[in-house]
Amino acid sequence: MSRIQSSINPQSATYKENAEHYAKLLEQLRARHSEAATGIREKLIERHRQRGKMLARERIDQLLDSHTAFLELSPLAAYGQYKNEVPSAGIVTGIGQICGVTCMVIANDATVKGGSFFHETVKKHVRAQEIADQNNLPCIYLVDCGGAYLPEQDRVFPDKEHFGNTFYRQCQMSAKGLPQISAVFGGCTAGGAYIPALSDENIMVRGNARIHLGGPSIVKVAINEEIDGETLGGAEMHSKVSGVSDYLADDESEALARIREIMAKLNWPTKCYADTRPALPPRYSPEELPGVVSANPKMPYDVREIIARLVDDSDFHEYKPLYGDTLVCGTAYIHGYPVGLIGNNGALFSESSLKGAHFIELCNQRNTPLLFLHNITGFMVGSEAERGGIAKNSAKFVYAQATSRVAKFSVIVGGSYGAGNYGMAGRGFWPHFLFTWPSANCATMSADIASNVMTELRRSSIKGGAATGEELQGIEDGVRAQYGEQSDPYYATSRLWDDGIIEPADTRDVLGLCLALAAAKEPEAGPSPVYRM
Repeated sequence: MSRIQSSINPQSATYKENAEHYAKLLEQLRARHSEAATGIREKLIERHRQRGKMLARERIDQLLDSHTAFLELSPLAAYGQYKNEVPSAGIVTGIGQICGVTCMVIANDATVKGGSFFHETVKKHVRAQEIADQNNLPCIYLVDCGGAYLPEQDRVFPDKEHFGNTFYRQCQMSAKGLPQISAVFGGCTAGGAYIPALSDENIMVRGNARIHLGGPSIVKVAINEEIDGETLGGAEMHSKVSGVSDYLADDESEALARIREIMAKLNWPTKCYADTRPALPPRYSPEELPGVVSANPKMPYDVREIIARLVDDSDFHEYKPLYGDTLVCGTAYIHGYPVGLIGNNGALFSESSLKGAHFIELCNQRNTPLLFLHNITGFMVGSEAERGGIAKNSAKFVYAQATSRVAKFSVIVGGSYGAGNYGMAGRGFWPHFLFTWPSANCATMSADIASNVMTELRRSSIKGGAATGEELQGIEDGVRAQYGEQSDPYYATSRLWDDGIIEPADTRDVLGLCLALAAAKEPEAGPSPVYRM
């Protein structure tokens, strides 16, 4: 009785129109991912290879266990900024398995400004460490880092979430018993030197790896000493003389093999705290998801059709199906792991807000992680809604979500606007992971509403006299352009407002990896009251 019966017809004209529209979005996404990985900087990559060095993603491929997944995070960080000269923000981060141990991998890309840290590089590095800390993951640093990008120093160096915070987090995780392992493949200057120096164990590659707080040019200026980089901070010196390095590797492959050897002997047992089931594929293919999402964002679609293509056997136990029906809540399994799903079928009313708050409390009581599927214009407005207590009842939903003890995951599949974003565990509410689809939009409100609001405010303004039609059109055009740009998913992912744009068909597998991480962490202790809202 709980299996979802899909009403989607893959042969219908509407489905085909949706699928064709989404195919263009996916083509764009794949092209931009490819560009971030190896495009733009072909000459720099060639020079990198001539030095006997692998690319960052090649190092990761060799490091991870064969035939296992790697969940790369924010691959389009800094996209569209800095004239597109800082692809992936110059750093590759993600989660993978090394000798059976799930780890966070953080790898500098020296083909991007010498691996220097820009504002988004720091933000991406910190986000990776935050995820590692939250999920009890060892950190592996593949270091090839020129330190802070000096022209960006005011956005990189002094603040509490800037470069120094990465070292603080590294120290804190080590103190908590989360291993911090590094291998150095190139020059590590100034702040970059602290990544390996603060690691529990580190490896350096002969000939290419260097660690020094100040390079030869700084040494010359500071103390008038003439010295070359290898003598100053080369791998042999640090392995044989200073002791900064624990192991000397003859090449990159040996360094990566040494990391695997360390991980194999880490004594890192894992447990599962979830009541798992054998994984079953959905009864409806995830490949159909692009045809489910309407090409016209103003045309609604049933979030159950998405759920049917994400959860095991399309089996979904819906909670309160006849009450507050603009919010769909229920429990299911994804890749054998239990999950409570909350999805939007329209604006949130008082009834749907109360239903959501109660469902969140049930999931907390039962230690069931929460998945929020965003397609929300916001909470209902108007005199009737206000008299019905929407401000208070929406706050109950936000409060229940904000204080939830279980892991939270968010996927923005369509719009995520205003306070609706808050209730559905937007970035400001610290979901464990937040991903977006190429069809996503995130802003205080849609461009249509924002332009209407701003022009109406100008019409009612006392200052400046009556507004002309030309002035109002200028306001409308400006607001539409601003909101069109800033609500775009690439604008968001460039600034790390999410953990990456993913393809709809990959969502089930991505969520399966995230749920596995949540299941390996011991549940938080504390009361789990359930109030009848």
